Amino acid sequence: MELNYESATAQLNEIITKIESGEISINEALKLVEKAKELILFCYKEIDKAKGKLTEIKETLDGIEEI
Repeated sequence: MELNYESATAQLNEIITKIESGEISINEALKLVEKAKELILFCYKEIDKAKGKLTEIKETLDGIEEI
């Protein structure tokens, strides 16, 4: 499955639920925290890309002269 923003946030929610359950070992919790860090960084990059695209669209629309 290709990773996208929605699947990354879903995985983050699963990780949070597992950690909050308190039913996992410390080693598994550490692995999940490391995976969460990777997912968070991925989400930040995706948000940055979206902001860039929105800025580009806004600049294009601002550049259109009224007819």
